[in-house]
Amino acid sequence: VRAPLPTRPLDVRYDRDEETLHLDEGRISPVPPQAWDFEAAGVRVLEQWIATRTAEDEPGSLAAIRPAAWLQTWTSELLELITVLALLAEVEPQRAELETLHPVPAAELRAAGVLPVPEAARRPATVLDHHEEGPEGQFALV
Repeated sequence: VRAPLPTRPLDVRYDRDEETLHLDEGRISPVPPQAWDFEAAGVRVLEQWIATRTAEDEPGSLAAIRPAAWLQTWTSELLELITVLALLAEVEPQRAELETLHPVPAAELRAAGVLPVPEAARRPATVLDHHEEGPEGQFALV
């Protein structure tokens, strides 16, 4: 955070040359262009995240029940989100490459003994099936 964020930012803009996110007079930098441009379901994630916290909602609606000012925790969350989006953008080429791989046919998985999945693997793990006992007959967790 290069300049403190205001209590209720109204103007949000991104300076691609300086890699700076401006929230009124507040500034966060560096924000890589890939993080700013990152989209999910056709929506820029950072823009939507900020808009959700700064938009004026209809009085009396459930959406209007929220803090009146920007919270310090929101700043921390925003910094974490920028970091995650930047990291996701870095691995995007590898993700796209993985999409070009062909799935392994079920017949090959059966031949390798991977399928069918054993019944024991379909249930949650439990210590109740454990038959080793500790002193005085209680279960011993090893």
